[in-house]
Amino acid sequence: MRHLYLHGLGSGPNSAKAKYLAARFRSRGIELELLDFNLDHAGDFDFAGLSLTRNIAQVKQDISQGTEPVTLFGSSLGGLTAAWAAEELLQVERLVLLAPAFDFLNAWLPALGEEQVGQWKTTGQLEYFHYGQGNQQSLGYGFVTDLQGYDEGELSRSLPTLILHGTHDETVPFSASQQYDATRDWVKLIELDSDHGLGNSVSRIWREIQKFCQLG
Repeated sequence: MRHLYLHGLGSGPNSAKAKYLAARFRSRGIELELLDFNLDHAGDFDFAGLSLTRNIAQVKQDISQGTEPVTLFGSSLGGLTAAWAAEELLQVERLVLLAPAFDFLNAWLPALGEEQVGQWKTTGQLEYFHYGQGNQQSLGYGFVTDLQGYDEGELSRSLPTLILHGTHDETVPFSASQQYDATRDWVKLIELDSDHGLGNSVSRIWREIQKFCQLG
């Protein structure tokens, strides 16, 4: 079984959650592989060209050539990426989604405000703080138009799915995961007393992962 972690928007494989979980898996003699969605197809840093479609293609490229079963772990946008990738990749046998970015645009765009969204659409670029880089980076408006082409109602593959989401999430409302869970009986949703970063809940997250993945 491969274990593959997908980071969120403006993050990277060296995020605090990724490093924490990788260390916990390592203590069990298991490698948690970390993808980097900040890179383009040539392997160059290209946050401006980020899109859900590009993320999914990267996961497919990594997994599709093998037959080994995979557990996908995804945080925020990485969680949304994992859910879509699992629709087609039969190697994926389990999903662990941390504050997955379901219904993301309906929460994020109003939070940005009509004026800022309008400027983004006109100029094609939004200055977004990239936690992985520690500075502002431009994100292309293609991120929005690409994401608008995905209908989460089409996510229908039945496979064991664990969602952990904070009830105080200021970026992706907890209700987004509740709505996703409501029509899918293969999903287990656990609410956490936390915000989007889930920083105060990593020990609980690890305990739930151990149970869900039967790590003993």
